[in-house]
Amino acid sequence: MNLKTKAVFFDLFETLVTEFSNGKRQSDRSYNYLELLGLEKEDFKKEWHSRQLKRMTGIFSNYPAVLKDISENRSLNFNDESVQYLYQERIKEKREPFLNIRSDLLELLESLRNKQIKIGLISNCTEEEVRYFHESKLAPYFDSIVFSFEVGIAKPDVDIYQLACERLSAAPEQSIFVGDGGSNELEGAKLAGLKVYHAVWFNTYIESTFKKINHPHELLKEIVE
Repeated sequence: MNLKTKAVFFDLFETLVTEFSNGKRQSDRSYNYLELLGLEKEDFKKEWHSRQLKRMTGIFSNYPAVLKDISENRSLNFNDESVQYLYQERIKEKREPFLNIRSDLLELLESLRNKQIKIGLISNCTEEEVRYFHESKLAPYFDSIVFSFEVGIAKPDVDIYQLACERLSAAPEQSIFVGDGGSNELEGAKLAGLKVYHAVWFNTYIESTFKKINHPHELLKEIVE
C-alpha cells in the first residue's frame, strides 16, 4: 500500500536553479589566481576541492576563511584586497541563478502547495552561494529550508534528510526527494527512507538507477493523494 505523500524535498542547484547554459558554466571564472593569490589555477582548484566537506558543513564560515586556510597551508602571503575582490565576484556570480526561475518549476511548486503538500529544500551549500535565495521567486513556496552549512551536515549523510523530515513532521516513507544526483544525494535519500526521483531537466550527465523525471510537471504523477 502506498502511503499518502506528505512532503516533497528538493535539491537546489541544478534542480530548481542552474549555473549552466548549453552545458557550460555561465560564469567563466577567468581569474588570475597566480597574480591574486600566488597560486596556479590548477593548484587552487585542488586546494578548493579538498576542502569540499568542510566548506559545505560550515567549518569554514565563509569564502575568505577558505582562502586564508589555503594561503596558510601553502605558506603564501594573505592579500586581503585580492581575497575580498574574489569574494565579491563570487557573490555576484552566485546571484545569477536566482534571477530567472523557470516558470514550469514555479508552477510545480504552486501545484504542490495547492495539494496541501509540504515543501522542503535540502541543499549542500555555503553562505555566499545561497545569499540571494530568499529574494528569489522560489523562497515563498518553502515550508522548511535546510542549508548544509547552517546545520553542519551535508548530503549524502542520512542525518540531513532525517532532520528535514523532522522539521516538517513528515515520515521519510511519506516523503519524496527530487535532485539532479550530485554529491550522491539520491543514494543518501534512499538510505534515509525517502522515495527518490532523479531530476534531469537541467543536468543529464549524472547516471543513476532512480526513476528519471524529464519535466517538472511529471513529478505530479508520482504524488499519492
